[in-house]
Amino acid sequence: MAEFWEDKILAAAIEGTYGVDAVPTGSQAIYAKEVSLTPMEGNDLDRELELPYFGSQGTIPVELHSTLSFKVELAPSGTAGTPPPWGPLLRGCGVAETVVPGTSVTYNPITRDPESLTIHFFIGDTLHALLGARGNAKFELNAQNIPHIMFEFTGLFALPAAAVRPTPDFSTWQKPQQVSKAFTDLTLGGTTLVTRSFMMDLGNAVENRFLIGPEEVLITGKSEQIECTIQAVPLATFDPYSAAFNANDVAINLQHGVGAGKVATIAVPLAQMQRPQGLEKPQNITEWPLRLVPRTNAGNDQWTLTLT
Repeated sequence: MAEFWEDKILAAAIEGTYGVDAVPTGSQAIYAKEVSLTPMEGNDLDRELELPYFGSQGTIPVELHSTLSFKVELAPSGTAGTPPPWGPLLRGCGVAETVVPGTSVTYNPITRDPESLTIHFFIGDTLHALLGARGNAKFELNAQNIPHIMFEFTGLFALPAAAVRPTPDFSTWQKPQQVSKAFTDLTLGGTTLVTRSFMMDLGNAVENRFLIGPEEVLITGKSEQIECTIQAVPLATFDPYSAAFNANDVAINLQHGVGAGKVATIAVPLAQMQRPQGLEKPQNITEWPLRLVPRTNAGNDQWTLTLT
């Protein structure tokens, strides 16, 4: 019987012990889009036997792992102080979660002891399990579009097997508010600017470390990057060229959403302006495509995402 791609369930849970299946339940199902799975990444070692005749000697599969990418909508939980259902996914990307009940949920990067995920991906009755998964995330907010977080995870390989499917419960996932004048505001260096797009890449270096004994997916470094396209203004209002020339830092504040429990604020206290490269002219209006690098100050404070 054919297995339909639409007949899939994606769920994730924080692991208590690295690489041990946390068995995600239906309540941990993920409202995802643009899902892509590579179930059996790795290398094939040629045996390189020297024999007195031509012919392949076969290969041995090594460094086996799985990769999974998808997007979720950037929408808070709808209740201030309650983590969103995509919170565990961020935590699997080297990010800490701080909850102030009834008030806020804040995320920030961490260096030591990142958490890991078990991700279950069902296609029909076939379970693809990613164990010890860690990954990278990108925040994407484009004008007149749905805001997203894009995730890319790498996990330890487990042989696919037939399994009992959970019943997914998406009731905690909220409808997003579109990126627009009504719901979104961006400031650079305290100046409110007309914005076409904003993207922040957490820049996690995700590496496999497969040795005798331990096998683990590690986050070995971070190099955040921000790209945003803004409508050009007089240099007396905002001057990205001088900022780049002098290697100046500017503060970035992007607030999206209206209503209690629906507001997401990305704050970057120190973002070094990079050299502007080119101009864009949609609708004959000059726009600046800008690049900025979030910098750390006291450590693990390059950025915060606060949900209120």
